[in-house]
Amino acid sequence: MSAFTMPSLGADMDEGVLREWLVGPGDQVRRGDVVAIVETDKAAIEVECFESGTVGQLLVPPGTRVPVGTPLAEIEHGREPAGSGRKDTRKPGTRARPAGPEPGKAPAGRAADAVDSPARPAPEPSGEAACAGSGPLVRHLAQLRGVDLTAVSGTGPGGRITRADVEHAPSPRAPRVRATPYARRLAHDLRVDLTAVRGTGEGGAVRGVDVRTAAQGADVRAGGQADAAARPAESRRDSEQRTPPAAPAEEHPGRRTDTMRRAIAELMSRSKREIPHYYLATTIDLTAGQTWLRRINRGRPPADRLVPAALLMKAAALAAREVPALNGYWRDEGFVPGTEINVGVAVSLRHGGLLAPVIHRADTLAPETLMAHLKDLVERARRGRLRGSETTGATLTVTNLGEQGVESVFGVIHPPQVALVGFGAVVERPWARNGMLGVCPVVTVTLAADHRATDGAVGARYLTAVDRLLQRPEEL
Repeated sequence: MSAFTMPSLGADMDEGVLREWLVGPGDQVRRGDVVAIVETDKAAIEVECFESGTVGQLLVPPGTRVPVGTPLAEIEHGREPAGSGRKDTRKPGTRARPAGPEPGKAPAGRAADAVDSPARPAPEPSGEAACAGSGPLVRHLAQLRGVDLTAVSGTGPGGRITRADVEHAPSPRAPRVRATPYARRLAHDLRVDLTAVRGTGEGGAVRGVDVRTAAQGADVRAGGQADAAARPAESRRDSEQRTPPAAPAEEHPGRRTDTMRRAIAELMSRSKREIPHYYLATTIDLTAGQTWLRRINRGRPPADRLVPAALLMKAAALAAREVPALNGYWRDEGFVPGTEINVGVAVSLRHGGLLAPVIHRADTLAPETLMAHLKDLVERARRGRLRGSETTGATLTVTNLGEQGVESVFGVIHPPQVALVGFGAVVERPWARNGMLGVCPVVTVTLAADHRATDGAVGARYLTAVDRLLQRPEEL
């Protein structure tokens, strides 16, 4: 047995709030399955399990703020013997192997609990196999959307059901109302129908204050009717007493943004205080890159076309391979080179703030794949649906403000990294080539680097490598 602990989802994270469990005791999980939602000072993150096994006791209830490293749940290893007689406490839709071989003991609504066992007959083996081939996050999403996993055909490896399969599956009923766990408990206590409540939280989510407002409005409309009188004030006081420790944050819509700004302020202040920055900049001719992009985009639908950002990021990753002194961390008064080139991408959020999700092994990805990863990460970062593995491990950060019209950006290094690369907008400027003056598309590339780890000559080699790579885009 091992402990599933509160992970560190960033170099600046000391504690987090467990917002929601996606699994329960008895659920079988595999390495990489999303099992919980954790809220940091910057975002809500989907946290994966790093070991395979069966979920034992859940040690921390939703809504609790705990330090990094605190045990959240127990993970039991090994398969349970078929005749152990252990009581089946699993929830519908889990993949844990049943404790006994007796057929016909499972309720009619729990066909998804069946696994490939000869002792339990299955009227629809294909549907059972589909449920067995889905992770906790997929099952949770299916529950929210009202999707029957036994009717979904998996497109993942080995027929495994993916998130995309559930999102594209027809829903037999309307999706569940988006609401916080506290709001759901309060709605149950106050007998409020969540489908009739207008949410004021992020993305229209129903919060506790929305439920109370709806309950008060219902009391006024009901006047002296019996159903209103049957709801005593004590139930409201009891529900307030059961409020989890982190619930009061729901009453302040701007608190998350304020918390994020404080976290950013602390990290950036630490960076400027501890890291001796030096800055370099160069302007690069993108004629070759733009010509190559026009050629490969010809005939492609707009959604599949590459943009200059893909080439710029690939060039930044490959240049880090050539100049590894800028790819890594400054720790314990020394430079630790990164074993991979994992590029953090600065993403601005719609309600303010900044996140830097990570594209792992970016130097090995084709521009098309890199572009798809980038679009997916940006979309999910702004929706608050990043995974824990996508928020850690960056060895180099890239920021691109070109779409905002900024021609150059000089960033602040994200500790413990030692460099940050900035790209501006692609603009047309007078440019001399082979003694001839013309108008060319150019981009300004900047580098902020840690003077403890490198000197300006190393940074200059890096920018020169980026320039050379962008002149041969077909080799990217």
